[in-house]
Amino acid sequence: MSATTTGLPPATSPSSSLLSPVSAKATSAAVETPRYTGEKLTWNWRGYDIKYVAYGEGPPIILLHGFGAAIGHWRKNIPELAAAGHRVYALDLLGFGDSDKPDLAYSLEFWVKIIHDFWNAHVQVPAVFAGNSIGALMALMTLVSYPATASGGVLLNCAGSLNHRPEDLPGGLRIVMGAFSKLVGSKLTGPILFNQVRTKGRIRGSLKQVYGNRKAITPELIDILHGPACQPGAQKVFASILSAPPGPRPSELLPKVTQPLLVLWGEKDPWTPIAAADIYQKLADDPAQAVTFHAIPDTGHCPHDERPEIVNALILTWLQENLTSRVNT
Repeated sequence: MSATTTGLPPATSPSSSLLSPVSAKATSAAVETPRYTGEKLTWNWRGYDIKYVAYGEGPPIILLHGFGAAIGHWRKNIPELAAAGHRVYALDLLGFGDSDKPDLAYSLEFWVKIIHDFWNAHVQVPAVFAGNSIGALMALMTLVSYPATASGGVLLNCAGSLNHRPEDLPGGLRIVMGAFSKLVGSKLTGPILFNQVRTKGRIRGSLKQVYGNRKAITPELIDILHGPACQPGAQKVFASILSAPPGPRPSELLPKVTQPLLVLWGEKDPWTPIAAADIYQKLADDPAQAVTFHAIPDTGHCPHDERPEIVNALILTWLQENLTSRVNT
């Protein structure tokens, strides 16, 4: 399958808000179905409350957010995927969103274990694992570590690691990052620095750096990211993650993947530049590999939120062409 650049026209949007709690009126052609409200359910994992949503009916899709994000980052995708005939799950990973924020040693492996336990508790049939940034890396790790749980994977601007590897940084920057991690982890300076990082102004500034579609930077999005950062424990989670191990490289995982992959990449991402997608593009160009790659123009690090009309259409087309055919054969 060849790598392509995508420029699909916008899909037709519902006339009423996706977040409206009002049920749609039943007609002779449709059964009454509640609107997606974003209401979160609670799952207790080893004494900690983890928030999630489960919406729709059909083959399951599990959505995994990126660093500092939450379920709300998928608000433009969950209703569309469910409407197309899927049971859609999305989690606030422990330490993020409205889930508990205990002072623990966080790592990619830790979250992947939680994701697997969630699958065991709530899904129990092979699912498509879809993620953005570090969520995409977790999806990739899940496909390799727990292959029986996964029918496929969708990677959106997949991160290369949880943190920068020291060997990948120039000497000067390596020293700066090491010093910053120590300051953030300090009981004295950590809260002060974190209070600066989590302001709405700083969040908006960061989004302007990484969103190719500036129109997607809305007050609603700022609130989705800002609210959880103000909850108790958020600063210690932030400090723990900055000192966490980087995790496996995608290049180490990809040769072990046996399920089909859809890889979507915003071309204007400064955090995971399109050059980093070369390994996926080469796989997509190999007819022997079940990898599909699409580059999305004028889009940054979060294609699902910046260009949901394009991303939703690409995911649904890929599901139909790849997973339906596998089931039928």
